[in-house]
Formats: sequence, structure tokens, C-alpha cells
Amino acid sequence: MVDLTEAQKDVLKADGHQLVVGGPGSGKTMVSILKAANISRETLRPGQRILFLSFARATVSRVFEAIDEEQSVTKEVKKRIEVDTYHSFFWRILKAHGYLVGFPRRMTILTPPNEAIALSAIRSGFKSNSKLSDDEKAQKAALEVAERMRLATEEGKVCFDLFAERVAILLHGSAKVRELISTMYPFIILDEFQDTSAEQWRAVEAIGKSSTLIALADPEQRIFDFIGADPKRLDHFKDAFKPSTHDLAGENHRSKGTDITHFGNDLLTGKFRQEPYQGIDYEGFASNPNQAFASLVAQVLKARKRLIESGHRDWSLAILVPTKRMTRLVSDNLCEPFGNVPPIAHTAAVDMEGPILAAEVIAFLLQKRDHDSCFDEFVDVLCSFFHGRGGAVPTKGDLTEAARFRAALAKWNDCVAKGKPAAANSVLQATFAVHQAVAAVKLSGDPNADWLAIRAVLEGGGCARLAEIAKEVRNVRLLERGTQLRQGLSQDWRNFGGYRNALGITRQAFVQEHFATAQKPESGVVVMNMHKAKGKQFDEVIIFEGWPKRVKGEIVGNPDRIVGGNYRDGAMTQARQNLRVSVTRAKVRTTIMSPKDDVCVLLIPEPD
Repeated sequence: MVDLTEAQKDVLKADGHQLVVGGPGSGKTMVSILKAANISRETLRPGQRILFLSFARATVSRVFEAIDEEQSVTKEVKKRIEVDTYHSFFWRILKAHGYLVGFPRRMTILTPPNEAIALSAIRSGFKSNSKLSDDEKAQKAALEVAERMRLATEEGKVCFDLFAERVAILLHGSAKVRELISTMYPFIILDEFQDTSAEQWRAVEAIGKSSTLIALADPEQRIFDFIGADPKRLDHFKDAFKPSTHDLAGENHRSKGTDITHFGNDLLTGKFRQEPYQGIDYEGFASNPNQAFASLVAQVLKARKRLIESGHRDWSLAILVPTKRMTRLVSDNLCEPFGNVPPIAHTAAVDMEGPILAAEVIAFLLQKRDHDSCFDEFVDVLCSFFHGRGGAVPTKGDLTEAARFRAALAKWNDCVAKGKPAAANSVLQATFAVHQAVAAVKLSGDPNADWLAIRAVLEGGGCARLAEIAKEVRNVRLLERGTQLRQGLSQDWRNFGGYRNALGITRQAFVQEHFATAQKPESGVVVMNMHKAKGKQFDEVIIFEGWPKRVKGEIVGNPDRIVGGNYRDGAMTQARQNLRVSVTRAKVRTTIMSPKDDVCVLLIPEPD
């Protein structure tokens, strides 16, 4: 068993509601697991479990890893610690009791891509968000809220945004449901508590009336204000439950032997010491795409070499960037580096609306349908891709493209009905040619090979839109051996001699993937935006930001920066916390890369 500090021992001894605060790597997760083990052995009755709630599957996987690493926790005790996400836990409550808040008995999940498709008609009636007045934004939001509720109550299609809100209403309104939950889970551990939204807090507040809550938090890691996290959330918890409070702030178990945590804390104040920080490197680069990405690739290769030579088998290197756009750009550059550098194997944590809907296009084509309206259905799936790939903020270009395809299909079908050839300049000519080429592909029954064969036809065909879909679907990683999607498609082939239900199987696989908790922590080279790194840890981290665009020496644009525009503006609390979280994801070394001629303002000491 690990040596515990006095503060950690106090956590284990205390009874009742608890608030455990501490910085990155301070041992909050570890001590909560030991606490759960003690409760399991001493307090739980047969059939009861301790619930450990976190925000994301990746964080859940880290908790599983920590449980496995703790040798003092027996296999029997581990079985009584249930780790889940808020989404998954709330969905289980809604499936059982959602009828109490107006939902039908039979419900399905409306995934974010399909929610975007369902709301596209509303969104297409408005200009882009940046051009809307406050009144127009309010009108648009109200219409979206009403449509989400209609889909849930009339069609039984429930989107993620409704989970916490409805569960909060349900739990505050029904003591019996609260008691059922608390009988199963008398103790609940809440990870990353500082980032709970108002709706999640209301649900937790209700559960705490009958279950004992243990909240784990780092006030300086609150980086989700933009989705409803409240700086006063810990005060709300204290006021509601009068918990014992335990501060582990002085501990650092993740990057012990380095100054990574020290540097992260200094980022919050902008006061840096003169001597170097062990484990922190800075690399400047020239402000142009070629040299910037060349510098990044060089740092990635050096870091990868260090990690391979360390002998650590499942090493991990994260490249963290400020924006979603930069995630794509970095991934593209690792796939095709400069000069004679071979592609660098990596995974990219991109927003999945586009890849998921692109996968649905491939799945539809795997079904090889040849009835009269098959091409119409294909165009409909293609339009769904355009409607949904932008998620909550679809581009006008995508919405216009979908409308253009639907209009072209109406003209196409009118020509077919009249026995006339479709117009030679129709946008659907190239699309139809690729559709016909797919129909000629001979499938083998091997889902992976057949998926790649269809993707190759889209890539090599004459339709730019379908080639774009083939590129998007490369971000899908659900066809490895043993995955549900591969197994489902294989069984479909065995049952019918073809992929008769490929689209439905693919959609269900993505729903299951969203709720899956048996996810291994990332290994190898991983690219993601800084927000997605929350709750994770890596051996090394490279933080890479954008650079200024200059005309005649003057900065005319400064996108993709850690601080928007790289302006020193007020306290910049969110940007400081975000950078601190990113820096402290590393166990061994963090390298920060910023343009030489316009260094990130957070790295410039604050004046005394």
C-alpha cells in the first residue's frame, strides 16, 4: 500500500459527506479508491455498490487504471466499485423512470450528429451565430429547446442535453426514485466536481439527500465555464451538505521529481522564478506554416525517440493545441510531413459528428441495395452528412450544399420520370457515377476489407464531396478485431449473405461506443485540443499554438492561440487555467511551442 500523507489519512477516517480538493496529481483519485475499498469492506450490504461518477470515458478509463494499480484493493472489492459517466448513469435513470417526466416508455438516444440533423431545419433559417442579434439568438435557442422536447416527448428521441435536466426534475420530485438509487448506491464519488453544470449539480443535490457524496475537485482546473460550470460550485456543495473538507494541494504524485506542477501553479499568477523548471521546455518557431509544422514534427520525433528508448511499453505523447481546427491541421501534417520524413503514426481526437456521419454513408453503401429509390436514399444520407457534421454550429456552406443536392435530386427524378437524361451539368452526375461504381464492388464478408473497398471507391471517384467523406471516415476506429461494429457486420453477413442491416448496426455501435467504459488510456502519439486533455495523463506533452499573420510587419490576424488573439486582456483566468491543466497532464516532460516573434502572453511574466 502507498504511503499516505496525514491529509489523505484524514480522508479515510472521516464520515459523512466530504469535499476533497487538490491540484493535478495530488492523489485525489487514489485516496478516493482507498476510501471506496474501506467502505466496501466495512459498510456496504449485499448487492450494494459504490458509484464513481466522472465526465468522460477517457477519465473513466484512468480511474479503472488507478483501481487496477492499487494492489491493496482485492478483486472482490473492485467488483463493488462501479465507475461510470454522468451521461450513462442519467440515461439508466431515464430509461427506467423517464415516464414520470413526460417521456414515453420506449426511448432511444438522439446522438449529437443526429440531433444536429434534426435541428438543421431550424438552424438553416438563421444567419451564422456571429451575425445574430441577442434577440435572434434567444429566438433560435428557444426554437431548438422546443424541438428537443418535442422529439423526446412525441418521438421518444432523447438528446444528451436533456439527460441531466430531466433527471434533476425527476429526482427532486420523487423521493421513491431517490431511495431506489441510494439503496443501490449509498456512497457516490464525484470526480472533477468543479466542472459540474447547473443541471448536473441539481441532480447531484437531489441524490445527496439520501446518498453520501464524496466530491473530488481542483478549483484551479475549472475550464468548462462555457458549458455551465460555476466558480461557486464548491460553495454550493458546502452550503447544501456541510461536508468535511480535506486539502491535498501540496501533494504531487503524477510528475514527482519534476517542477511541472510548480510551473503550472506559477502560470496562474504569471510570476515565474529565474532558475529553470525541471521537466519544462520551451521551443520557439518561425511564424509561417512550413517552418512551424517542421519545428513541431522535429519535436515530436525527438520526444518519440526519448520515450521509445525509455523502455516503457505503453508510452504516450500528447500534442495539445488550442482549437479544433489546429487538431485537424496537426493531424494532416503528421500524416504527410515535410521532405523525406515518413508519416508519423498517431490518433487524433477530432469532433466526431463528421466521421460518424461519414461512417453512416459507408454503412449505407455496404447494404448494396438496388431498388428504384436506392439512389434517392443515398442522396438523403449524403444530405444528412452535410446537415450534421458541423454539430451545433453548422456552416452555411454545408446547409446550402444539402439544399443544393435535394433540389438537384428533384430535377434528376423529374427527368427520369419523363424518360429524359439528367442534365449533364447536374451536381449529381459525379455522385451517381460513384454510386454505380460502388454497386459493382464485389464484397467478401470481411467487414474491414469491404469497408476499405467502399472507402477506396469514394476516394478515387470523381465526386469531390464523396472523396471528402472518405477522408472524414479515416478518423473512425471501430473496425479493429473484437469490436462491436466488426462483430455486428460479420454476423449480418453470416445471417443474410450480405450487410443487410449495416446502417442500423453502425448507428448502434456508435451509441454503445459513447457509453463504453472499458477504454484503455491513450498510448502512442495523440493529437487533441487542450480541453479534451482534461482528466488525462501522458508521459510527455507538447503544447503547440498558432502564429500571427503579418502584412508589412503588422499583425493582421492571430488565430488558434492559447489566448484569443494573444492579447493581454484582464485576468485571463480561463486561459491560465486551461494552460495549467494542459501543462500538468505530463508525468515527465512538457514542451511548450510558441512563435518566436509573438510569444504566448501567458509565458511573459506579469509586471510587479
